[in-house]
Amino acid sequence: MVRAPSNTTFDRDLITTRGGSIGAGDSRKADGASDNGAAFIHAAPRSMPLPVLIAVPHAGRAYSGAVLAEFRDPEMSQLRLEDRHIDSVGVEIARATGTGLLVAHAPRAMLDLNRADDDIDWDMIQRPAKADGPSESTAPRSLNSNARARSGLGLVPRRLPGFGEIWRGQLPREELQRRIDTIHRPYHEFLASELKRIRDVWGAALLIDLHSMPPLRRQKTGSGDDAPAPQIVVGDRFGASCHSRLVSRAFRYFSSRGCVAAHNRPYSGGYVLDRHAAPQRGIHAVQLEVCRSTYLDASLSEPTDAVEPLAAMLAELVRGLGAETAGLGAGRQIDGNFAQAAE
Repeated sequence: MVRAPSNTTFDRDLITTRGGSIGAGDSRKADGASDNGAAFIHAAPRSMPLPVLIAVPHAGRAYSGAVLAEFRDPEMSQLRLEDRHIDSVGVEIARATGTGLLVAHAPRAMLDLNRADDDIDWDMIQRPAKADGPSESTAPRSLNSNARARSGLGLVPRRLPGFGEIWRGQLPREELQRRIDTIHRPYHEFLASELKRIRDVWGAALLIDLHSMPPLRRQKTGSGDDAPAPQIVVGDRFGASCHSRLVSRAFRYFSSRGCVAAHNRPYSGGYVLDRHAAPQRGIHAVQLEVCRSTYLDASLSEPTDAVEPLAAMLAELVRGLGAETAGLGAGRQIDGNFAQAAE
């Protein structure tokens, strides 16, 4: 659950919205706290000081008993699939900056919000039995899976590298459709609406899609020495999802803080940026991947005292990017012809 901070402006005038539905059954977060069945929760002050929305799509931990029972190895699957506790970092950033915060409670294992709703490995989905013959063992030609889905990390993850199959059996097709209708569609409709609302107020909006990543390998330099592994990866779909001024400012900031950051490799962003970023219409988006070793324990499972200093560092970045976005919006509002043409 996203909790509003106390004794701050953000807390005194906070609007909280819950949306979507994880489904029937005893859905509870991994820590045992009730999530009230909502697929996501959004919290923001009534008057936002920055045109920024932080979204956390992969930290959901509200597993129903039915979902847990279908895992071959529940603990391993949860640990590998979740952006474990990056929502705690997001909460602290929102507390410090007053930005909006959208957190998915629905686990990535159930449905990956950073995938298109047709990015499906149909071999993992049960086929309805035909009335005039046996059920099909493969997907119809019109439902062929793409390469990414077949790799195991489509809309519903199927397998993990070095681990194998995640689930004991196939997913009923009607359950897949229910998840799309009650998790995927409401989340993305809300996200689109909120970004448009921010853009309409400020002239521009910035989405920071916040993720975490396993530790990366150290990189070889031209001299053959090992360079420090990146702690942050900034993804902008190779320049397509946001103005270059925003990315340049981010890298100047990381350099000033001695934080090793990479650009687009190995993570350039996914469906969220493809669907929602529209710089020509004043909506910019970046994916921010944070190394789990910077805020989790040695097992990469539980948060440590490093959460708050990491969040403080990222909050300063968000303030800078928010100011840059506001400047882009002001220019867009002044240039009425450009704004009108972009619509």
